[in-house]
Amino acid sequence: MEFFEYNEPFVLENGKTLPGLKIAYQTYGQIIASGSNIIWICHALTANADAADWWKGLVGEGCLINPNDYFIICANILGSCYGTTGPTSINPVTGKPYFSDFPSITIRDMVAAHILLRKKLGIESIYLLMGGSMGGYQVLEWAMMEPDRIRKIFLIATSPSESAWGVAVHTAQRLAIEADSTWKEHMLSAGSKGLKAARAIGMLTYRNYGIYQEKQTDPDPEKIDDFKVSSYIIHQGNKLVNRFNAYSYWLLTKAMDSHHLGRKRGGELIKALESISQPTLIIGIRSDILCPLDEQRFMAEHMPAAQLLEIDSAYGHDGFIIETIQLTKYLAQWLNANPVL
Repeated sequence: MEFFEYNEPFVLENGKTLPGLKIAYQTYGQIIASGSNIIWICHALTANADAADWWKGLVGEGCLINPNDYFIICANILGSCYGTTGPTSINPVTGKPYFSDFPSITIRDMVAAHILLRKKLGIESIYLLMGGSMGGYQVLEWAMMEPDRIRKIFLIATSPSESAWGVAVHTAQRLAIEADSTWKEHMLSAGSKGLKAARAIGMLTYRNYGIYQEKQTDPDPEKIDDFKVSSYIIHQGNKLVNRFNAYSYWLLTKAMDSHHLGRKRGGELIKALESISQPTLIIGIRSDILCPLDEQRFMAEHMPAAQLLEIDSAYGHDGFIIETIQLTKYLAQWLNANPVL
């Protein structure tokens, strides 16, 4: 893991200012002399900069996105708790962690931080900008903010604006966090029980009815308590609490709610999409109930150089990190059809 310290004021979209930034990022491979082999991966809500870890099978040695062929970079997003400035970071003004005092942010603020890192690393052109779910939000914003820097785009399980359904899910998750009696106490564990409940809500949207029935149905029809699926949901909540922070989760879901490519651009989503002219591969997952196919179809209809592929997966939204065999196949075919680096 590497770190970039930006020691100048960073103005957020809402007009508030952070006195500086620290950005955690991971790189793999080497930049070739022409600088034309750079792949930048944008991560989703609770992931980190180590894309080879959370996108196993697609990124890393022996995979399609291979450090032997590409210079691969992934930066931890603004507001997270994995090394980049966020609620658990020390506020240089007070000498104490921000916690609930951290200002609200947007996807555009995250991309503005990515751009600072791009400039610091001397990267002039990104061959392929890719991301799924919330990572796709960043990719779309970046393609609009620096169209001349981005050559090709790969999007999966994502959308050009947060849906009312998505905002509703996030609101329910934040209500769970806010109901925790420790919420807004200035300590790292504040809201932990609420975060566990928020993760449980999220797990209902990341998967779907079919996969729960297949994987989590109890074989004993006489059981009246301690169901297998209950243990699974509790386990997933505990896992997240052990690796993530409630302040960051609350903040980042708020950032997702604000996602709209047409905001401050005339409010017209279709015109915004029509301005994204880079060759783009969009993959949608038929069983995804969080970012359903209608959202990917809408993008493909209005992005002038987009190709849409629809894939099957039992895993719903989570298919974007699980179905790496399918992703490898289709992304490789698409890249081979656009071979020039």
